[in-house]
Amino acid sequence: MTDAHPVDLGALPRDFAWGTATSAYQIEGAVDEDGRAPSIWDTFSRVPGAVDGGDTGDTACDHYHRWREDIALMRQLGTNAYRLSIAWPRVLPGGDGPVNAKGLDFYDQLVDGLLAAGIEPSVTLYHWDLPQALQDRGGWPERATAEHLAAYAGLVAERLGDRVTQWATLNEPLCSAWIGHLEGRMAPGQADLTAAVRASYHLLLGHGLTAQAVRAAAPGARIGIVNNLSTVEAATDSDADRAAARRMDGHVNRWWLDPVHGRGFPADMREVYGVDLPERPGDLATIAAPLDWFGLNYYFPQVVAADPDGPAPYARQIERPGVPRTGMDWEVDAHGLETLIMRLHEEYASPQIRITENGSSYPDTVAPDGTVHDPERAAYLTAHLAACARAARRGAPVAGYYAWSLLDNFEWAYGYDKRFGLVHVDYATQRRTVKTSGRHYAGIIAAHRAG
Repeated sequence: MTDAHPVDLGALPRDFAWGTATSAYQIEGAVDEDGRAPSIWDTFSRVPGAVDGGDTGDTACDHYHRWREDIALMRQLGTNAYRLSIAWPRVLPGGDGPVNAKGLDFYDQLVDGLLAAGIEPSVTLYHWDLPQALQDRGGWPERATAEHLAAYAGLVAERLGDRVTQWATLNEPLCSAWIGHLEGRMAPGQADLTAAVRASYHLLLGHGLTAQAVRAAAPGARIGIVNNLSTVEAATDSDADRAAARRMDGHVNRWWLDPVHGRGFPADMREVYGVDLPERPGDLATIAAPLDWFGLNYYFPQVVAADPDGPAPYARQIERPGVPRTGMDWEVDAHGLETLIMRLHEEYASPQIRITENGSSYPDTVAPDGTVHDPERAAYLTAHLAACARAARRGAPVAGYYAWSLLDNFEWAYGYDKRFGLVHVDYATQRRTVKTSGRHYAGIIAAHRAG
């Protein structure tokens, strides 16, 4: 354990949720076991060149079989919360229709195991793994997918809602819509602005319908949505770059924040996209379902310049020289986390804010004695937790922090090359090793509890 914890966390509440986060496709493996059917990521990962190294999530961290070992690791870290996701194609292989009993049984056991270990489960219902059967019927550009999401969510909540209180409807719908349907770099690998805008609308409609379904099945449920947000700054003071920064803020932040807070879709971005939304009466009220908490995923700021010849939003991110960067080549700026927390608090009046993902990838090396020393990741953790504490001191209702990630895992289109875990995974043997950063996190948690 590192000795120094040079950050005052006293402003964080005593019942703060100290957690880690994962997602089903990234860690579970067992993609064709016990009735699970393919997801869009099973399909996408088999497209030549789509994923670095030709990697897939077929085995990943084998969490499906090793979940007891992974809960023991959470206890070793001293965490009291865990953010997981349910694999839709494991529960409803066809996207709708018959329930796969073995799939629900797995999550039933996992929840019981977490609670027995004193760890609160926070369940994300959709973390990008749409059943391929629904993609074959049109996927997120179709309204029916939102309705299927709510029906699936209701089934899960009916089974687990007597023990699970914290529910997230969606994880990072921005990635599903913009990266998956506009940029084509994630499943389902499309590059179509009209499809992307329609997908964005139906994702948020699905959020609202899912909130209704979960509350109906589990009246004590606390509902949130998880969005990845960035601070956005113009590269120069030119009118063109300032306008580009406004568009980028609309693209990555306001398009996802305004509708769920009852403000509708931003008019300026509707004009930028130039795509008619598939609106029906009552949809905006459904999308603006009351939130009990807001999940903020934060990784990097964006500094942007105008790019009139590029795709919407006609702005491109630039790299600032001399700025610390992670192994993902993402700029490190802990202050941005504080800025975004305060924006949620002051501009959107979020009743409770949970940092549902925050973490860093670095090229870890296993020492001859088997240890993994990662001081950069430990420093990253300290700086970003300090940002949470500063925001709390300023009055923001910061209620939890879920480090991304518990384990090294399948990092989507980056495959297994990028490691974010507090725990190192040797994919050949599935051996888990707590890194220096994991011990550092454990020390921070212990210090807060002792304070």
